Amino acid sequence: MVRDVFRLAKENSPSIIFIDEIDAIATKRFDAQTGADREVQRILLELLNQMDGFDQSTNVKVIMATNRQDTLDPALLRPGRLDRKIEFPMPDRRQKRLIFSTITAKMNLSDEVDMEDFVARPDKVSGADINAICQEAGMHAVRENRYVVLTKDFDKAYKSVIKKDQNDFEFYK
Repeated sequence: MVRDVFRLAKENSPSIIFIDEIDAIATKRFDAQTGADREVQRILLELLNQMDGFDQSTNVKVIMATNRQDTLDPALLRPGRLDRKIEFPMPDRRQKRLIFSTITAKMNLSDEVDMEDFVARPDKVSGADINAICQEAGMHAVRENRYVVLTKDFDKAYKSVIKKDQNDFEFYK
């Protein structure tokens, strides 16, 4: 299947091959114990093979995304396979303020809502977290049959999203 994806991309160039959550198939190799482990390793080997035989002059680009770069197989990361690494760090205060204001621009917020309170919180939150907080705050208001989103809605949403993220983080430790 990996070979077919690369072949189709070449036949239909210019094109982009985007592999999201690459860590699902490109983790550091180990002695495979199960058939599923061996299949994942076979897919990784085929991906590495296709990337090695990939003609850089073709107008096909490969982009991969992961939240777990630390688990990726070093063979995937070597020069010639992946030439650029672009990191998206957690937003700083200015960026958090901008993300909150962009997402809440079309929300019907109560005058009492002070987004600066949420921007100033020390928790590390991603843009996706901020989006989830705003969505959840809106849902809190809807559940209470209100058209206006209150500070208490954001408080509940913030606690819910941050707790979920902390649980996810503990899972990955």
